[in-house]
Amino acid sequence: MPSFRALKSPLVVFALMLALLAAVPVLSVASSVLARGTGEVWAHLLDTVLAEYVVNTVFLLVAVSIGVTALGVGAAWVVTMLEFPGRRTFEWMLVLPLAMPAYVMAYAYTDLLQFTGPVQTLLRESFGWTRRDYWFPEVRSLGGAATMFIFVLYPYVYLLARTAFIERSGNVVEVSRSLGYGPWASFFRLSLPLARPVIAGGVALTAMETLADYGTVSYFSVPTFTTGIYRAWLSLGDRLAAEQLACALLAFVLIVLGVERTSRGRASYATVGARGGSIVALRLRGPFAVLAVVACLIPIAIGFFVPGVTLVHLALEVRGEQAFARYLQLTLNSFTLAGITAAAAVSIATVLAYALRLHRSAFTITATRAVGLGYAVPGAVIAVGILVPLATFDNWIDAVMRERFNVTTGLILTGTVLALIYAYLVRFLAIAQETLDAGLGKITRSMDDAARSLGLGPGATLWHVHRPLMWTSVLTAALLVFVDVMKELPATLVIRPFNFDTLATQAYTYAADERLGEAAVASLVIVAVGVLPVVLLTRTLRTRRGNPGDALIVPGIDATRRPGLSRAADG
Repeated sequence: MPSFRALKSPLVVFALMLALLAAVPVLSVASSVLARGTGEVWAHLLDTVLAEYVVNTVFLLVAVSIGVTALGVGAAWVVTMLEFPGRRTFEWMLVLPLAMPAYVMAYAYTDLLQFTGPVQTLLRESFGWTRRDYWFPEVRSLGGAATMFIFVLYPYVYLLARTAFIERSGNVVEVSRSLGYGPWASFFRLSLPLARPVIAGGVALTAMETLADYGTVSYFSVPTFTTGIYRAWLSLGDRLAAEQLACALLAFVLIVLGVERTSRGRASYATVGARGGSIVALRLRGPFAVLAVVACLIPIAIGFFVPGVTLVHLALEVRGEQAFARYLQLTLNSFTLAGITAAAAVSIATVLAYALRLHRSAFTITATRAVGLGYAVPGAVIAVGILVPLATFDNWIDAVMRERFNVTTGLILTGTVLALIYAYLVRFLAIAQETLDAGLGKITRSMDDAARSLGLGPGATLWHVHRPLMWTSVLTAALLVFVDVMKELPATLVIRPFNFDTLATQAYTYAADERLGEAAVASLVIVAVGVLPVVLLTRTLRTRRGNPGDALIVPGIDATRRPGLSRAADG
């Protein structure tokens, strides 16, 4: 069979090995369901914390989904279909909150809005109030955590929704005018239904990011599955309970993905033609223009500028050479991990994408999809799924060496930088793989035929022909993985070597000790690095405004569509 003949290729074999390594953490967690003592563990969890974990997690998912949909879709429609002063600037500024990790934003707003913070202090001094004279919302709460997620994650929906509006807006306006629809009716009856698949994909992505978060919910003392996994593993030393909670969290992820797929049903959102038509924007003047500007400024201010200014103010209060040397070491640790992971991810993803190009079979397709699952799995689940098999392997090696050579090897892989990089690769390899696969797909097959006619083999063709053409995709993939590793917190907290900190873990540790000034310095470095891919995304977005045929790639979410005249039809 053709599929089995593909196994003769070293590229295909290598791709299958990578898929197996990427699947190990998920399989390890899933196997905990069959572990002995499962009933007792679940009974204990059910009697104590499981109900609270479920309620809080579901509330966060629902609240964040509603919030990011309203904010992201609304912002995308305003800057795409309306013309007002500053619209071109808001197009890229609305993406800036992506550079602000949710846990960093939580630190900033805690300092700003707590009882001793500047906002409440100003209110008491201005009106002569005491603590009992007024009510102020508690930022460190379940609602506060949902608000942080909404203003940090809405750009995912904004990017995808705006791409969909750009693809179809020209023809949609023409059709809506012929039907006698105004701007609002056109939006609700045509634009929004046609963009529903990509909006659902963006919401599913924000839901997975919410499930994966640990820093925000932990700092706000909100019990969720992620905080429960961390507490069971490190604080209580209950490995089985941590595995069971990780398995339940994995089930939540699968439910989110299933809902996203089911939401599309059998409906087909096809396109015909070469282009989506030019955009005819509605020009706003007077109060309506001011209202549009304010509507765009609010999410940018809340999601980026206010926490950014707060962090700068806190960081300026930190002084001392010892602190500078400490942050320099933290920065070196973070950059080293991120650099090694980015280089490894790009190298592995290139091999995967090239194997899929040369040998598109059931094996290579399965391998690439298995690698892509890692992005949908929270870091806490990956951490548990990696530590369990690594610890088992280390203990087995130690037992063998003791028995045969009377030598103790200790922990060889557990708690090492190598294990941490492995976790990063499982988590973020999908980003590099999707980006490079898209870049390689833009190179016509005739280039391969021409290289083959000149006597070049597959490796030489990849190096001499494809590499120069896909260099931009390589840099993009490396940068995106680099920044994601810089921000990653849950897996790093669990797997990192003893006495080895990164900017993310140190920021969390300082914030947990209420040393927000020290946490602000590390957080600012993370935000500064995070701005780089945001700039890259905005440049890409402007390019795609003139070429709607390009699709925005979201690992694990099928949200791509072809350009042209859009039609919704039952499949």
